[in-house]
Formats: sequence, C-alpha cells, structure tokens
Amino acid sequence: MIGNIDKEKFRKIIDELYDEIVIYDNNFKIVYINKACERHYGLGQEEMIGHDFWDFESRFWDNSVLPYVYREKKATMLKQMTHLGSEILTIAVPLFDKKGEIEYVAMSVRDNFSNKQIDYLNEIFNSKEKGYRSWDNNDPLIYKSEKMRKVIETSDQIVDIPAPCLILGETGVGKTLIGKYIFEKSQKYNKKFVHLNCAAIHKDLLETELFGYVEGSFTGAKKGGKDGLIKIADGGILFLDEISELPYNLQSKLLQFIQEKEFYPVGGIKPIKVDLKVIAATNRNLLKMVEVKEFREDLYYRLNVFEIEIPPLRERPEDIKELANFFLNRFNANYHKASKISDEAMNILTNYSWKGNVRELSHVIERLVVIIDDLVIRAEHIPKKLFEIDSCMTQSSDNLDEMLSIVEEKMVKKTYDELKTTREVAKKLGISQSRASRLIRKYIK
Repeated sequence: MIGNIDKEKFRKIIDELYDEIVIYDNNFKIVYINKACERHYGLGQEEMIGHDFWDFESRFWDNSVLPYVYREKKATMLKQMTHLGSEILTIAVPLFDKKGEIEYVAMSVRDNFSNKQIDYLNEIFNSKEKGYRSWDNNDPLIYKSEKMRKVIETSDQIVDIPAPCLILGETGVGKTLIGKYIFEKSQKYNKKFVHLNCAAIHKDLLETELFGYVEGSFTGAKKGGKDGLIKIADGGILFLDEISELPYNLQSKLLQFIQEKEFYPVGGIKPIKVDLKVIAATNRNLLKMVEVKEFREDLYYRLNVFEIEIPPLRERPEDIKELANFFLNRFNANYHKASKISDEAMNILTNYSWKGNVRELSHVIERLVVIIDDLVIRAEHIPKKLFEIDSCMTQSSDNLDEMLSIVEEKMVKKTYDELKTTREVAKKLGISQSRASRLIRKYIK
C-alpha cells in the first residue's frame, strides 16, 4: 500500500499523467514507463518495459542524458528532440542504495514547457551551459512499416547517382518529402533543392520558368533576361512535381536537356551547361498517358531510370500511430495545447483508409487539436467520416445492436486479413487476445 492507495491504483494514476515518467534500473534497463511514451515515441508500454536503453537510443533521441547520469551520479536536465518531432525537457534523478551506488534512475519528461520554466530549472541545476542543448531539424521521415523501410533503402542507394529518379504515389503520401530526403542525404547534389509544381504554373509560362530567357526574346521580357529554375538548381536537385502536367510540346525540350545536360534559354543562341540531378514525381499513371499520347514515351523512360513508389497509408497501417503522434506533438506546440489521443480514438484513426494519405491525417489531427478543448481527444471527437460505416448503411437497420455488430464484423475481418494472428489483431483493436479469438471464430472461422 502507498498511503491509502494500493500499488495497482497508484500505477494507473501515474499512467494517466501527461508528463512521461520512466524508471531505469542500475544498468540501462527500463523497469517502468507510463502511457505518455506512446505520444513521444510511438511505442506502447509493453514494447518498452524490460528493454535496454540502447535498443532505442539511436532511434528516438538526438542525444540522451542517461549515460551522463550513470557516469556522474548526479541529477541532470537535458533538452532534446524525439524522432516524432516532439521537443522534450528531461529531468533525470539518480536514486542510490545504502552503499551509495545507483539503484534506479527516475526521469520526468515534459513536451510543453516555456523558456521561463527552463530558466527556473537552470537555477536549480546551475548548469545552463552543460545542462541541455537545442537541436533543430527539418521534418523527419516517420515510419515503422517494412514497406516504407524499403522505400528509404532504395532512396539511400541513389542519393549520389546522377541519373534521374521518378517518384510515384497517390496525393499526400509524401513524394516531396522523399525528394528532400534524397537531397539532404546526398554528398554530391546538396547545394540547392529547387521545387517546381508543374500544375501550379500556367502552361504558357512553364518554358520561361524552367529555362529562363534572354533580353529582348519577347515583348515584356525583363532587361538583362531571367535565369530559369534549371540554371538556379545547378549543382543541386531539380524536383519536378506533378510532371504529368508538363505540356506535351515542352516535354521534348526537357528530354533534350536531361540527355545533354545543357539547354538554351528562350531566345538564346548559346547553350548553358549545368550539373544537376532531376527528380520527377506524379500521382498519375504515366504509362497509360504514354498509350494515349499525353506523355512522351522517350521522356518517361529517361525519367524512370530509378523508380520509387510510395505505398498509400492504408497499405501501411502500422505507420498511422507514429504519424498521428508526430502531428499531435507538432500541433500541440504550434497552438500551445497539451492534447492526448485516447486508445479508442487511436483505434479509429488506425482503421480508417486515409484516401488523402499522410496529408489528410495531418489535417485531421490539426483540426482536432484546435477545436477540442478537452485534454484528451476521444472517440466522440473524431469526424464521423472516419468511422467508415457508410458501406454498412446499405444494410440498413434502425437497431443499434445490429449496426454495431455490422461495424464490429467489418473491423475484425479487415484487421485479421491484414495481420493474420489473434495476438496482433488484439493489439491493434485494443482488446484482449481471448476476445479477439472469440470474434475471429464468430465472423471468420
């Protein structure tokens, strides 16, 4: 007993704290962590308790306070960034046995803090220079699925290869993010990343936007001419988004440039040589466009030397939870909120098909953070369209139990078809394994 509270109730109270609480033993092993770990790292308690710090160190934090605490045997504060984009402030306190050796290290980790709080804590620790460090980073690639791991592997293999690359995928899957990832990893093409959305500029202006023009080449041309994006991207990467929207008559000029690595500005008579890598992206089927003469076949094959296809979010549901927590952390920081997502609400998010993919998920999380005043985002707060019961309504019934049974059957069948084991079905649906087995027998076997 702890006062009038038994240990199990005390654990439940700690589990519901907003701040992350984690306890290590005397040798880097996690003996306890509360539910806030899901918001910070995208893993549940059962996936972290009992594991060593080193199992997570390189994946989850840019640096860590724990080795320092073990070595120096004193309480320490550190400001960090997690892989899910949450800026956290960790206070680690060593607990000693009778011999003066570390028995446990207790940590309190907060992701909503002010500079005033840091200044106050620095006075306590008297370690403003050594206590923490800031860390800035662009949007990280958030994934857990094997499918996205293969996408990253392919991207890593071609970062410094000069041949063009074609990135395919539905709207919102993150094609630009993969293009920027290749740019940031490249040692050769890391000078400039120039992005052009071919659908966002009037077709009559695309040629001068890409290739530039010389003075006097047409009425209204600027004095001295204008450099095009190809010249501006020299030494770096030219990312041509929505390449399918490039006018057919301009495709031949782009092909010639890619083959020769030189081009003529509009009205120019002297070629300009450049060294850059072309990455093109599209959400359309270019081969079908080739068949109906909407896209040049020779340009398609020249762009498609290396192809990266990003799977839609519905085909990698294991990424949804990590992405949801990443966006939650981002928008909590942006709007000065401290929202959490309940298990029931997260189950709805992970079972939705996300036709708008990662972009749609981001918009939904942002809307929830802004409009929900409660600390916890619950199932009833989730937009009704995410329940995906429209198809069930064709089996119309005014009986609530019948409708719930229809939805239950759909979720169980979908999850079992995807994961194949009762343990994984139970984990994803947030139910016991015995209940999962019973439902699978009821609806499938």
